[in-house]
Amino acid sequence: MCDRDGTTILPEDYAAIGRAAKAGRRGVLKATAASVLTFAAGFGHEAFAQAKGSLKSTHGTGFCNLNLFLAHALQMAKEDGLEIQFVNTPTFAEQVTFLGMGQVDLGLMPYTSFIALFNAGAPVKIIAGGGVEGCAIVARPGLTTPASLKGKTLGTFQLDTLEVMPYDYLKKNGVSFKDVKVRYMGTTPEAVEAFKAGAIDWICTIEPYATALVNDVPGATMLTDGRDLYGPGYTDCVLACRASLIKENPAALKAVIKGMMKAQLMAETKQEETLQKLVGTYYKTSMANATIAMSKQPAVVDARSQTDFILGRTDSLVEMGYIKNKPGRDAIDWTLLEQVIAENAALYGQLKHKSA
Repeated sequence: MCDRDGTTILPEDYAAIGRAAKAGRRGVLKATAASVLTFAAGFGHEAFAQAKGSLKSTHGTGFCNLNLFLAHALQMAKEDGLEIQFVNTPTFAEQVTFLGMGQVDLGLMPYTSFIALFNAGAPVKIIAGGGVEGCAIVARPGLTTPASLKGKTLGTFQLDTLEVMPYDYLKKNGVSFKDVKVRYMGTTPEAVEAFKAGAIDWICTIEPYATALVNDVPGATMLTDGRDLYGPGYTDCVLACRASLIKENPAALKAVIKGMMKAQLMAETKQEETLQKLVGTYYKTSMANATIAMSKQPAVVDARSQTDFILGRTDSLVEMGYIKNKPGRDAIDWTLLEQVIAENAALYGQLKHKSA
């Protein structure tokens, strides 16, 4: 689960983004773009240059971060001379903005958030995968068809894969997104509690929350887990970095990708040991919920097969009014990922989830 977390308390530098988010979709995109470009120009590249032996990453909260979390917990890139460091931010919106501004070197994020950054002119690239699947739409009792959702209130997160999925779901079934009410939530727990209380009628969320809601709310229905919309193995989150690092410090980025591959292998072969390292410190949830989430949303480093899927979702973002120009293939660079795969054939060969 690429967990979504927000707050109304923003640092002054990001206040415009918060105000624009309340004003509407187009406003938040314009504010984000202005913030990213202004700060990047003001501070410049050298201000955030990192030592060769360390890279700074945003610190997410969801299961799409599992490989990066485990690589950090066990410092799995150390043997290649790299220390992975995390930078905490108060909100998910700031995680995205920090990468666009160059205050961190890399981070895992929903591909829709990356697309917005790239479209705004931020010098960023997708270099590897994060989490796959794990997104789902759950409706309250009696709401069992797309048509029954007309006039009902959706709980979701703005400019997120969890907003694009409901849009795509309704469109596929001949229902306009304008025919439903949309309520943007602050955090995943807030959205879940709102659904349980009946404050929202349907929700797009991530595992383990989706399964838990179906189990906890009698009569609740899971309308889709995304597989019928996007196919098996669809991407939720991606690993993105400052584009300049690909040329300036490729060895460091390769060390991160390799470390994440080692983490993926451990997660696939030693599930309980993996969760014991992460639950409590990185994931504030129970072992039972973590086990569900891990099975519903595996973390996958090799996302090359999802290239067309990621770029294809830009059509929905254009239709929703978030972006005007669709990014091309230049937004994604698998070069370092492919080098790591070629240089670590034995490791890659043991992975269960991969493109080849």
